[in-house]
Amino acid sequence: MSIKKTQIKQNLYFHFFIGVLFLGLVCLSCKQNPVKEEVKAKTDVVLKDYGAEPTVLNIDDYTTTNDNFRTALWTGTKLQVTLMSISVGGEIGLEQHLDTDQFLRIEDGEAKVMMGDTKESLSFVQTAEKDFVIIVPAGKWHNLINTGDKPLKLYSIYSPTEHPFGTVHKTFEEAEEAEHPH
Repeated sequence: MSIKKTQIKQNLYFHFFIGVLFLGLVCLSCKQNPVKEEVKAKTDVVLKDYGAEPTVLNIDDYTTTNDNFRTALWTGTKLQVTLMSISVGGEIGLEQHLDTDQFLRIEDGEAKVMMGDTKESLSFVQTAEKDFVIIVPAGKWHNLINTGDKPLKLYSIYSPTEHPFGTVHKTFEEAEEAEHPH
């Protein structure tokens, strides 16, 4: 191959390399300054007990929207989902469910979790925060205290159900009165 053909070939490779480099830089700048994507709108949240009906919803939207101490979201014959909003420094309240297992998930906030075999000896103590799960076996005494600086938002799954269909307690005091009338 002559020197001239070699130079032309090298020149073509050089320009091809520069073109690929240019395209790469353009793509990189697109990633650094992306066109704004449409933000997915929050689902329309209707806080009610959907009963034993087939239901699909965004649990995060429902949990973080709920401002009631307790709202029953779904009550079936063997399972119940409730939403809770615990005020700063507030608590669920020391309780025991003899025949009910409980699953709680924190969607927002921080909590101190306490459990034990007697209400005088809550020897299991842990901290939990957003995206943590708390599992309370039937018969365990337990309490959660909001240790954060904003309302603690969580949902709870009971099996079997714990509260009457449609339960809404706006405050801790209202829940205490409903569950332990004087």
